[in-house]
Amino acid sequence: MRLKIMPPKKSLSVCRAPLILFLCQVMSALEVPLDQLENLVQPPTITRQSPKDYIIDPRENIEIQCEAKGKPPPSFSWTRNGTHFDIDKDPLVKMLPNSGTLVISITIEGKAETYEGVYQCTARNERGAAISNNIVIRPSRSPLWTKEKLEQITILKGQSLVLPCRPPLGLPPPIIFWMDNSFQRLPQSERVSQGLNGDLYFSNVLPEDTREDYICYARFNHTQTIQQKQPISVKVHSMDELNDTITANLSDSEFYGAKSYIERPPKLLTPEGRTSHKEELRENVLSLECIAEGLPTPSINWTKEDGELPINRTFYKNFKKTLNIIHVSEADSGKYKCTARNSLGFVEHTISVTVKAAPYWITAPRNLVLSPGEDGTLICRANGNPKPSISWLTNGVPIEMAPDDPSRKIDGDTILFSDVQESSSAVYQCNASNEYGYLLANAFVNVLAEPPRILTEANLHYQVITDRPAMLDCAFFGSPIPTIEWFKGTKGSVLQENTYVFHDNGTLEIPVAQKDSEGTYTCVVRNKLGMAKNDVHLEIKDPTRIIKQPEYKVVQRGGKVSFECKVKHDPTLLATLTWLKDNGELPNDGRFTVDNDHLVIMNISDEDDATYTCVANTSLDIVSASAMLRVVDRPNPPFDLELTSLLERSVQLSWIPGEENNSPITDFIIEYEDALHEPGVWHRQTDVPGTQTTTELKLSPYVKYSFRVIAVNSIGRSLPSEASEYYMTKAAEPEENPTAVEGIGSEPDNLVITWQPLKGFDSNGPGLQYKVSWRQKDGDDEWTSVVVANVSKYIVSGTPTFVPYLVKVQALNDVGFAPEPVVIIGHSGEDLPMMAPSNVRVNVVNSTLAEVHWEPVPLKSIRGHLKGYRIYYWKVKNSSKRHRRHVEKKILTFNGNKTHGMLPGLEPFSHYTLNVRVVNGKGEGPASVDQVFNTPEGVPSAPLFLKIVNPTLDSLTLEWNPPSHPNGILTAYTLKFQPINSTHELGPLVDLKIAANLTSLVLRNLSYNTRYKFYFYAQTSAGSGSQITEEAVTTVDEAMASRQVDIATQGWFIGLMCAVALLILILLIVCFIRRNKGGKYPVKEKEDAHADPEIQPMKEDDGTFGEYRLFSFVSSAPF
Repeated sequence: MRLKIMPPKKSLSVCRAPLILFLCQVMSALEVPLDQLENLVQPPTITRQSPKDYIIDPRENIEIQCEAKGKPPPSFSWTRNGTHFDIDKDPLVKMLPNSGTLVISITIEGKAETYEGVYQCTARNERGAAISNNIVIRPSRSPLWTKEKLEQITILKGQSLVLPCRPPLGLPPPIIFWMDNSFQRLPQSERVSQGLNGDLYFSNVLPEDTREDYICYARFNHTQTIQQKQPISVKVHSMDELNDTITANLSDSEFYGAKSYIERPPKLLTPEGRTSHKEELRENVLSLECIAEGLPTPSINWTKEDGELPINRTFYKNFKKTLNIIHVSEADSGKYKCTARNSLGFVEHTISVTVKAAPYWITAPRNLVLSPGEDGTLICRANGNPKPSISWLTNGVPIEMAPDDPSRKIDGDTILFSDVQESSSAVYQCNASNEYGYLLANAFVNVLAEPPRILTEANLHYQVITDRPAMLDCAFFGSPIPTIEWFKGTKGSVLQENTYVFHDNGTLEIPVAQKDSEGTYTCVVRNKLGMAKNDVHLEIKDPTRIIKQPEYKVVQRGGKVSFECKVKHDPTLLATLTWLKDNGELPNDGRFTVDNDHLVIMNISDEDDATYTCVANTSLDIVSASAMLRVVDRPNPPFDLELTSLLERSVQLSWIPGEENNSPITDFIIEYEDALHEPGVWHRQTDVPGTQTTTELKLSPYVKYSFRVIAVNSIGRSLPSEASEYYMTKAAEPEENPTAVEGIGSEPDNLVITWQPLKGFDSNGPGLQYKVSWRQKDGDDEWTSVVVANVSKYIVSGTPTFVPYLVKVQALNDVGFAPEPVVIIGHSGEDLPMMAPSNVRVNVVNSTLAEVHWEPVPLKSIRGHLKGYRIYYWKVKNSSKRHRRHVEKKILTFNGNKTHGMLPGLEPFSHYTLNVRVVNGKGEGPASVDQVFNTPEGVPSAPLFLKIVNPTLDSLTLEWNPPSHPNGILTAYTLKFQPINSTHELGPLVDLKIAANLTSLVLRNLSYNTRYKFYFYAQTSAGSGSQITEEAVTTVDEAMASRQVDIATQGWFIGLMCAVALLILILLIVCFIRRNKGGKYPVKEKEDAHADPEIQPMKEDDGTFGEYRLFSFVSSAPF
């Protein structure tokens, strides 16, 4: 069994016969399949022949083709010029074996002209004879140009000129073109062009048309030769050039034309007159030409009277001087008008076109295969202009001269056959001819009696994709024409036409194949001589689908991209996945990698901007999906910067944007350089929208400007453009004054005036200086001024201490002064305050906080800007100690004119001293009288540590150190503790008070092997301090544990335990038996119901809390 892949659906004619597919008469036109059927006879058929008009190369051997097929194989013969051509008598002529092709060897001896003539081939066997066309053999010719002497052409500028070519007649006609001595084609234009006849036309000449090598070339393609005309020399003069020579040497008649150089309306150079006529054959190219002279150079326009030029078949050449219409038909006949026009007028010419036609087929005769007794028809219909005549031949002989055949009747262009017999077999020729040519067609009548034969290979296996058409072949042959039926399955009925399509060639079409279409199909063909059948098998496959298509990507140049393409296909088919770039192969580049269903492109460049397609194909189908990769990047820099409209305070800047790189430009940034003041430093001037390529820029005086432009898109900024040319603006007085002007004294007797100098860009001119002015605010009426160089400070000496001054700084340059500056208030230098705050009072709020009050000092005594008051305080004495010690002083500053403040973070039970000072910009004033205060007691900190040592069976020893910060006098310690069971639950809490002078304690009468948690803290009169916690465990009784181990290992104890276990097992068995017999005894039930609570067993201790016992303790105190 051979597998056949379903081909694409073909366009087949369909014969709509119900149930049974008849081949109708169409099958009768098919040839006998000689390669598939043995022992079948067939008349000859011409399969190959040379063209009717056969131009040969005289330098090569002549080969005249004639090939034919038939059964038995045909024999061949030739005629030349209407008479038999005996090839055996000419040693230069031979016929190829098993062929009718003639080869005439003329390369060594003989001439091509000897074999010119009209040849015709005949192929003949026992069933008839077929003939070829009349083949006209002519050798090609490429004659030389005749010798001629060409004089130089002298012509005035503006006149028209025609340079004749007149090539020699050749076979076939040559191709004409004009070149110079360097074999360079001469340039052509609307003014200068070559006509269809090969001449070179000048509508008007110019001085640059002067040259000595206008050469016309004729190329004969058949012989691959080029012939050259003698060069033509042309000299173009202007009227001015001729003024001195025309009277001395020449007369007007010696010039090419006598008209002077003037403008003139158009005049046609070709064709001549107002009308002309043109004939063309059907299907050829109609070429119409109009070339005009005039000054200015005329333009050409074409129209068709009473109609439109065919849109898809009209083409213009030679700068619209030539109109070409391809594939002309009779409908293209009519009048065509060309109009030559310039600014001074126009001229028209009408060409009447008549389209003639050599004969062409309407219905060519087709071969007939008939069985004895059948009827048939040969039809030969042709058309042309004029109408062609039809003549018939049989076996190459005019039918009038052929033997009579009673089964044949001729009716003009039709031959009718009835009740044919085997002797009716023959080859018929139909000849349709008129004055423009002829058509010759061979068609045989082959009378055969053959039973049906199926030509399609047996048991073909077809595979088709679901929902696609399935075409099951059943090619067959038989005479008479067999009928065909299709069945599905071994017991299926005849297939009906409402579901299937039956084609004339026997093919069964399933328009939309489904899964239930699978199976075996049988075609059966019958005629009166027999029957044949064949099985074919159809298998339906799932379609290949792309379930995840590649997606559109936008990636920056140099980046990486990945396309994904997931495919699902029929599991029984092998699928391949291929990636394409713009429908071509991927570049052979290491940057492209394909991994399973992914295409990855690294280091992306502009050339990668394309459409990428994944193609998934199996042996049955192919699907694809595409996605575009858009490569983007920052724009290329703008270029061609130009400055226009150069004014004193503005300039127009224009530029050409660089390449956008697939991301639209959104903005342009304009930057400037001041080469006079800050060379090499670029500043941002302004931004303009991305659609704008010119802008007006405001300028400042005395700046040497250069500009550059930066393009911006969504990816980023371009590199800057090249800088524009420099433009220097004129100087002017400053427009601004210095900023940040201040007057602050650095010493008690000076005033330091400072300011932020102008930048060079803002100086507006050369010689930048500053006029510094000052006076006392409440004293002088006159300003004191000084002009200083381009500095930022001036010091006024000999001023009173801390006096307010009015200060101003004005810019000036060589052109003039800036506007009047703003006046600011400054002060001369400060000195230390002279007085200390008075009436300082302290109010202790608690053990860590105190409030201080004071009286402010007089403002005049401050001698500067009041910054605030500063409190110095320190701890002198701890109340719990009898000796004094020095500690570090602490400082708190209160800004502004405050009269009180809070002192936080004091230590409880401490002795403090403080004083207060006023502060100005120079420093601190004298200190106030010291004030002393004490802080009350506070709660102590936690003891330094708590340790549990020497654990025993029923006691624990506790040791501790007093708090590091008692914050008063310790009055006692508090100890709390409680047991913790195995589940971490806490027992009763015990609270003990301990004397303040103790540092250890022994707890007795505790439970053995028990964990305890302890809480310990100190106390003063102010309260309890922070606690410290600890845990400890009492030890286990080692003797008791030892006895338990000894008993458990004794033999008698082990035996006793075994006996108890056996007794319990017996009791359980007895209880189980009695329960099965009826339950308990009544007496036992009563005993269980009225049990004495006094004799109930005690619930065992679960060990949650240990036993509480009285305890005693031993403590120790430091000596």
